[in-house]
Amino acid sequence: MQGTDIGIDLGTASILVYIKGKGVVLKEPSVVAFDRDTNQIKAIGEDARLMLGRTPGNIVAVRPLRQGVISDYKVTEQMMKYFIQKALGKRMFRKPRVAVCVPSGVTEVEKKAVEDATYQAGARDVKLIEEPIAAAIGAGIDIVKPCGNMIVDIGGGTSDIAVISLAGTVVSASIKIAGDDFDEALVRYMRKKHNLLIGERTAEDIKIKIGTAFKRPEVDYMDVRGRNLVTGLPKTVKVSSEETEEALKETTSQIVEMIHSVLEKTPPELAADIADRGIVLTGGGSLLRGLEDLISTRTGINTMTAEDPMTAVAIGTGQYVELLSRYGD
Repeated sequence: MQGTDIGIDLGTASILVYIKGKGVVLKEPSVVAFDRDTNQIKAIGEDARLMLGRTPGNIVAVRPLRQGVISDYKVTEQMMKYFIQKALGKRMFRKPRVAVCVPSGVTEVEKKAVEDATYQAGARDVKLIEEPIAAAIGAGIDIVKPCGNMIVDIGGGTSDIAVISLAGTVVSASIKIAGDDFDEALVRYMRKKHNLLIGERTAEDIKIKIGTAFKRPEVDYMDVRGRNLVTGLPKTVKVSSEETEEALKETTSQIVEMIHSVLEKTPPELAADIADRGIVLTGGGSLLRGLEDLISTRTGINTMTAEDPMTAVAIGTGQYVELLSRYGD
């Protein structure tokens, strides 16, 4: 009886679990709610996300991963145990082989923490894979060929930019600016421009419904509810998609500048391949409207988003385990 192979995309915003032969079986927010007084975990995943910003004093909802890195070790371990068991169901005869994906900029200590947490959660063997490589495999790029591909993976806490050739990373950069920062930028903008205080979840709604990184021919509007900072009372403001572009300008520009600097460090042969084949975007953050256009306009290179950007990293992580068993290490 052979053990199961699992790929885990351990993200700041959500955790995805991929099982060989089944695809992505689980996608839940990486949020844990626990009781401060007894230190007992109350809820994990989607149930816990609904509690964000809405809990009584003794219960706290936290994200144990900050910017792609474990910030609360014990809670992460519990969370992974829960997700692995939930994905596999009751049929754990042998411990599974697990591949976990980490941002490209993590230190050895941070890698060790992820490895230990995965072993503690019940893995028989743990392999770590860098996010851009996982994203490239998941986006359907043949990474084994001697040909340059550029991947921009925009997650919740980090954006990873890498040029990949011959199954390895040639140039890469990781920047701690991603989807969460889009939300924060919107919170700041609403406070400054409209004197309106809004929460993280509302900011995310704005981003998903009308957020844009590039001027669009038609303008969308949305009613946003929050607290008026002057009167202290609830208030509704009509916000346009043009305003979101202004609000997100600084954050999106930093990602574009990072892409630019990676391109500057890329060897000429590979740079020619990229100009030819384009830049591929993955990750939940890449779903922001107008991001493709913004990157294309600023770099002059055709940019496209992977077919299912949210799950690309998880699928790639899972397929990486299969590649390992096929090619050896």
